[in-house]
Amino acid sequence: MMLDRLTPQAPDALLALIRLHNADPRPEKIDLGVGVYRTEEGTTPVFAAVKAAEAQLLAEQDSKSYLGPEGDMGFVHALMPHIFGADPTMGGRISGMQTPGGTGAVRLALALAQKAGVRRVHMGVPSWPNHAQILADLGMELAPFDHARADGSADVDALLAAIRGAGPNEAVLLHACCHNPTGIDYTADQWAAIAAALAESGTFPIIDAAYQGLGQGMEEDAAGLRAVLAAVPEAFIAYSCDKNFGQYRDRVGAFYIMAGEPGALETAFSNANALARAAWSMPPDHGGAVVRIILRDPDLTAQWLAEVDAMRARMREVRAALAAAGRAGRIDLAPLGSQNGLFAMLPVTKEEVAQLREEHAIYMAASGRINIAGLTSTNLPRFIAALAAVAA
Repeated sequence: MMLDRLTPQAPDALLALIRLHNADPRPEKIDLGVGVYRTEEGTTPVFAAVKAAEAQLLAEQDSKSYLGPEGDMGFVHALMPHIFGADPTMGGRISGMQTPGGTGAVRLALALAQKAGVRRVHMGVPSWPNHAQILADLGMELAPFDHARADGSADVDALLAAIRGAGPNEAVLLHACCHNPTGIDYTADQWAAIAAALAESGTFPIIDAAYQGLGQGMEEDAAGLRAVLAAVPEAFIAYSCDKNFGQYRDRVGAFYIMAGEPGALETAFSNANALARAAWSMPPDHGGAVVRIILRDPDLTAQWLAEVDAMRARMREVRAALAAAGRAGRIDLAPLGSQNGLFAMLPVTKEEVAQLREEHAIYMAASGRINIAGLTSTNLPRFIAALAAVAA
């Protein structure tokens, strides 16, 4: 039988963790696993700007016809000034298309790089698990290097060595900001060195921008990406609106190509459209249309930016509180105060993670990754005490 040739695959560990948390009857339980933003009250709300744009879309949308493989180009173009700055097309060198979430954009970027001849991708580890899964599914080689140092800073020397040692037909995958899962980002000086190394080596940059606005600010979080694009002739950018617009289930993403000349850009997009057509045919419309409406309306844009600012401020407050605690047993929490975004990595063992879950109702990934937004002023002291107890 044909299906007998298949072998069972391990279930997604995070999904299993969600099920365990949901089944736990203890009222004091803390969920630090699933990677979504939560308010101080523990909810993941719909943005007010999104609600307003959805009402406008409901009133004005006159068709549900296909968009085409490139999606809603109004959405794609409206995002570009926020990502790329005052000259969003870099003199006609950048264009984009809509994708099903940031995952679709990453998949398309890697598939197109492979079609262009890239066989090996350098990537700092740990990284978002789906990066490695997509590379494996495409049959591309992953060349890992250490992203973080033990002191909670970025190991930029390892990245620079990977870039300078890369051969022809090799790429490097970079997180634009709010590194997932460590929260450890490169400094402005480090981004300048990265850009210079990419320009000198010719290694192809693929930049995953999934959390703009959740680190230091919209402009600050785009600065590293822009530094790289100013230095190199070609690049791919995968962008997600799932987090900074709170549209997780609507799967809102975009894929951008920067090419050396318009002809090369057109050829690249003819190939990207063909890959997209074979993968998902057409992207979903609703979430992208909502973002387009927001970004074309100055009042809704201001409302959205204020909501992003509030998300970022809350996560910075949580990080400051963790850093102020100093140590929890052997674990130094101080570095978390200077890191960015939703995630951080704690140096705990799998056994300690299990102990936190079983004895203290605290749920986190076995790797030690925690979702900062799962902590509140109410549960944070208990989390620190429990961490100190198991990591004595």
